[in-house]
Amino acid sequence: MGFAHETVSRQERYHGAIFSVFTDRVTMSGGGTAARDVVENRGAVVVVAVDDQDRVVLIRQYRHPIKRHLWELPAGLRDVVGEDEALTAGRELAEEADLVAGRMEPLIDLHTSPGFADEFVRVFLARDLAPVPEADRYTRTDEEADIEVRRVDLDEAVAMVFRGEITNAATVGGVLAAARARDSGWTLLRSA
Repeated sequence: MGFAHETVSRQERYHGAIFSVFTDRVTMSGGGTAARDVVENRGAVVVVAVDDQDRVVLIRQYRHPIKRHLWELPAGLRDVVGEDEALTAGRELAEEADLVAGRMEPLIDLHTSPGFADEFVRVFLARDLAPVPEADRYTRTDEEADIEVRRVDLDEAVAMVFRGEITNAATVGGVLAAARARDSGWTLLRSA
């Protein structure tokens, strides 16, 4: 067991709808204290949707902080308090890719940037896919209005990771984990 770091003070720098920023004064292993800026985030779910032809569903979406479109997996914030993560994942899959999944299983867990943020992302594997009926589809707005949805062979998605065409961290992790899980005959999956 390592040194038990303790927060001795906290100053809020920013409070927003999606995240808040604090400066914590923390005890250090070598003695004394140090200031550490911390971003607290609601967390998110990500969905690796794999169809019966071994294709993964990718979306291309604009991301303002890097000022470009990225290939990503369907994902969303845990913005409904108390909602089961698998239900959140299913809702995001329906909203962003117009799909429902007959099976939704946890695949991997990620701390996206633990050097400064507490964001925790659970990546789900969705299979047995079916389209959302046209009349029940979600109306996309804002940056989601021009989402491009594409099904890509899972091995090609892995190649896109290694070519640097997929750079979203949760997407990289999800695609690589899904390919490895598939190659194991899905034996690596944990129970929900």
